[in-house]
Amino acid sequence: MASRRSSATWLALIYALLVVHASLYPFWPWREPTGLTPGWLSGLPWPRYWGPFDQWVNVLGYLPMGLLAFAAVVRSGGRERAGLLLATVGLSALSYAMESLQYFLPSRVPSLADWLLNSAGGLLGGLLGWALHRLGGLERWHGWRERWFLPHSAAALALLALWPVGLLFPAPLPLGLGQLLPRLRELSESALAGTPWELAAAVELPGRPLPPGLEAIAIALGLLGPALLALSIARPGKRRVFLVLGAAGLGVVGTTWSTALNFGPQHAWTWLTPATGPGLAVGAGMALLACLMSRRACAAWGLVVLTALIALVSEAPSDPYLAQSLQTWEQGRFINLYGLAQWIGWGWPFAALAWLLWRIAQRDESRQ
Repeated sequence: MASRRSSATWLALIYALLVVHASLYPFWPWREPTGLTPGWLSGLPWPRYWGPFDQWVNVLGYLPMGLLAFAAVVRSGGRERAGLLLATVGLSALSYAMESLQYFLPSRVPSLADWLLNSAGGLLGGLLGWALHRLGGLERWHGWRERWFLPHSAAALALLALWPVGLLFPAPLPLGLGQLLPRLRELSESALAGTPWELAAAVELPGRPLPPGLEAIAIALGLLGPALLALSIARPGKRRVFLVLGAAGLGVVGTTWSTALNFGPQHAWTWLTPATGPGLAVGAGMALLACLMSRRACAAWGLVVLTALIALVSEAPSDPYLAQSLQTWEQGRFINLYGLAQWIGWGWPFAALAWLLWRIAQRDESRQ
């Protein structure tokens, strides 16, 4: 039987991009370092300040990527040895390249300890993947996936796995991912300022919160979008109902966790507003009704829902307390990793739109 591309492959590639982002953030300014010896690439300095947090975050940051790298190789038909080499040598080389590039970023500090801990995390992840494979864990995942989802749905499964991550960065309203267009507008205005193509408006209108009715609709769409994505690849049967309920549970847990991380555990449930309950109820109800539709119909309606979500979220103002909370929360320790969730939250609906367009363009797989 020909090997299929595993969702672990997509997740490993996405995770690698996120690691590059975390390692090189804020990407500017790039400067030629001074005081380096001719053999600076052959060695990294030992850090002057090194705490338990730095140890754990480096190991835990690379451990999932080691597991995904091993699973991607094995699930794609490769050998265990190749998976272990990628998880150890490959990820160690990636970490060394990132640490070396930090010489050119004044705001980052290259560290031998970071490289060693990152390499250890990749090794532990690879060994964990090897143990799971030996115990039959990867085969059980394959069997579960075959029972619940269609073939060739790896990219959609990777998107569904990333959706809760995008919720960790506070959205302008609960489940309101996709606020990318206002950011692109700000970047365009900054780039074209002082030129004949200047885009800055003559009068800047202050952002106003969405009316409660529109906010409830946006929340419903924020839940309905990922649910329709899941239903577009799900096999028929009662399992579709469990997928919808699972999406609703992940949405609630992800939003609550995000609120607790940013504003303190005592404010974990402050995102529950008079518009939140009706929005969640309507979104879950419509998703349950969508369980009766065909996969192609779910994909088509998913395009409509995600487009409407992006339009509504683009009109919602950002949370005024977010910037202040980011400055004080854990003294900025998580800002690099936290920015990853921000970019996932901004881009997730657009990536889901692209996949659904591709899905609709394919032939119906109901006969398989």
